[in-house]
Amino acid sequence: MSRQQIKIPVSSPRLLASAIGVAITATSAGHMVQAAESTDSKAQGSSISLGATTVTGEQTEQSYQTEKASSSKYTAPLIDTPRSITIIPQQLIKDTAATSLQDALRTVPGITFGAGEGGNPQGDRPFIRGFDAQGDTYLDGVRDTGAQSREIFAVENIEVAKGPNSAFGGRGAAGGTINMVSKKAHLGNSVDGGWTWGSDQTQRYTLDGNYQFSDTVAGRLNLMSHESNVAGRDNVNYDRWGIAPSLAFGLGTDTRFNVDYYHMESNDLPDSGIPYGYSVGKTHTAASPDKPNNGGDSSNFYGLTDRDFRKTRADITTFAFEHDFNDNLTVKNTLRHGNSMQDYILTQPDDSKGNVNNGSVWRRANTRVGNTATTTNQTDLFGDVYIAGFKNSFSTGIELSRETSKRSTYNVDTNTKGSTATTCDQSMIGAPSGYNCTSLGNPTPNDPWSGSISRNYDGTNTSSTTRAIYAMNTLELSPEWLLNMGLRYDHFETKYKTHSVDSKTKAPVTYKGSDTSDFFSGQLGLVWKVRPNGSIYISYATSATPPGSMLGEGMETNSLTGSPERSGAFASSDLEPEETTNYEIGTKWDVLNDRLSLAAAIFRTEKENTRVQVDSTSYENAGKTRVDGIELSATGKITDKWQVFAGYSYLDGKQQDGGPLNKANDGNKLPNTPRNSASLWTTYAITPKLTVGGGAFYVDEVFGSVANSTYVPSYTRYDAMASYKLTKNVDLQLNVQNLTDKTYYDKAFSTHFANQAAGRTALLTTSFHF
Repeated sequence: MSRQQIKIPVSSPRLLASAIGVAITATSAGHMVQAAESTDSKAQGSSISLGATTVTGEQTEQSYQTEKASSSKYTAPLIDTPRSITIIPQQLIKDTAATSLQDALRTVPGITFGAGEGGNPQGDRPFIRGFDAQGDTYLDGVRDTGAQSREIFAVENIEVAKGPNSAFGGRGAAGGTINMVSKKAHLGNSVDGGWTWGSDQTQRYTLDGNYQFSDTVAGRLNLMSHESNVAGRDNVNYDRWGIAPSLAFGLGTDTRFNVDYYHMESNDLPDSGIPYGYSVGKTHTAASPDKPNNGGDSSNFYGLTDRDFRKTRADITTFAFEHDFNDNLTVKNTLRHGNSMQDYILTQPDDSKGNVNNGSVWRRANTRVGNTATTTNQTDLFGDVYIAGFKNSFSTGIELSRETSKRSTYNVDTNTKGSTATTCDQSMIGAPSGYNCTSLGNPTPNDPWSGSISRNYDGTNTSSTTRAIYAMNTLELSPEWLLNMGLRYDHFETKYKTHSVDSKTKAPVTYKGSDTSDFFSGQLGLVWKVRPNGSIYISYATSATPPGSMLGEGMETNSLTGSPERSGAFASSDLEPEETTNYEIGTKWDVLNDRLSLAAAIFRTEKENTRVQVDSTSYENAGKTRVDGIELSATGKITDKWQVFAGYSYLDGKQQDGGPLNKANDGNKLPNTPRNSASLWTTYAITPKLTVGGGAFYVDEVFGSVANSTYVPSYTRYDAMASYKLTKNVDLQLNVQNLTDKTYYDKAFSTHFANQAAGRTALLTTSFHF
């Protein structure tokens, strides 16, 4: 049946969001010149505070430098925090024209992205220091569960903490955590908005309005509409819209209450990727690893426009209550309920039958229908207290959460009438295979695919509960010596139920499993304040990944069970948490009159108790991996006119012990772990109105799997920008991304395919500010 018969349109809400944005923009346009002529006294009357910068009528450029993380769990300024933390500020997001979490994270070296398919879901899959962080994303310090492709229209800044971080957020976090800080209502009146038109039919509209209703009450509304194709890729398109209102009560008082809501949904024709080629026979080998093969044309799209689609939706509601007992003690309670959904049929260019090397590609359908719901209540008490004459900056709290995940698939009947992928060759391209086989060099996305689609309601339901208590503290032993401590205890229970069909008897079967894990995680760091503007630190931190920690919403390195046998029995397993430990020595300095922050760190991260298969019927927690690395960064202003955001990462990641069945890979490099990566973004204000900037981003080659048999080559990408202030309230910005139109791959899957990044993209943004 035709794919169009089961599509659910989302264009009406998107058009509504567009109409709202355009209408408000049009209404405001007539006042722009008048606003530019406003007197200074009127401008001063509308002064508002945005982070570290005071805005008085005219928008001023914020620094890339950030002094402190948003979460109270970080109990000291960044310069006194004994771990590597990178904060991507709003100004950098704006200057680089980033629109998604992945766009923003490309400015942070040491982070790569992996690809998803069906079993491992589509969505953001960052790797931090070589460890999969797909389930380690947080929103305002609360875990944001579920595979998603995250928008950032309602995000103020993004905080990346590197190294094991379970003391901050609980389970997982072997390589670190990503915390998105949302845009919230504040005192003062302001309107910020804009529209972006660009190459590849890009149209993006955003609106950010804040209104102060009274001395203590304010509201804020963020709107977004986005649609685009992808430079250098045939057929691929993205279409999404979002709304994020925020209300705040008691602002400027001792007791405050916030209500925030976030909604985003999309309807895309996703990129199916490029298949790996074969250098030897029909098998990828470590001796001769294979890279993607596009058949001679990098724009080739191997999907089917009449079948492929991806729809997503995210809804998050947050209630936050905060009360100051005094200047040094605050209590905060956050209650959140979130739900994320994705629904897709994605054509994977399948290399598993070895057909790529004869010029043909089998179109394999990956499907998923998934819903994830999370309810979390988090209570924090934080402040400063003196004990025995020593200052303690502390944060302690309790977290209670319940997460559920429901996932199923589609039945895709390929209508091959007995044909198999092994027959996919030149003679089978097109109609002879039911259009399931296409040309490697000249695929035809608009083929009249003759198969059929139906829902498969069998699937897996997973649920988990978390009960945790934690405490962090920075103890000031003296003005020169600080001791940073953190400890968290988690009680994590997870259950699952799978409805399936026995592959031999064809009878319905149900598999069940459960596990309960109790674990501690912690951090300990000593900071020597060499100077008021500089410190040297040593630190130790741990994390724990219990079985089933991702609820099936990512690649489970420590899954709840082994594979079910036809008898219904499961392979036996230790079912113990995997453990990760980080040792780090670093230094941080604020130089050039504290305008520029410099940081350097040397670290070793070891993951032990890793789950490995020891024979056909059992698993043990006996494996080990290790990453040794160096990181350097520079953030802030070199001069009042010259800003920089730069970093370098060296990662030597290897499998130390893969167990008896995976011993051949011992000593191999870890997947998605580039040995060298570097980023540089800089801007210079030539005049008070004209700013120019640009960036260079380098990533070494990365392997798709620990077998080191597939890889994507290294690349360097260049970006450029220029902005011009037409008036106090209106400015223009031109961004050219991938300036040299480099063909490169930014996501590697373990087998089958890699995702190609966008080619040269030009974006012109008109923004207004009141």
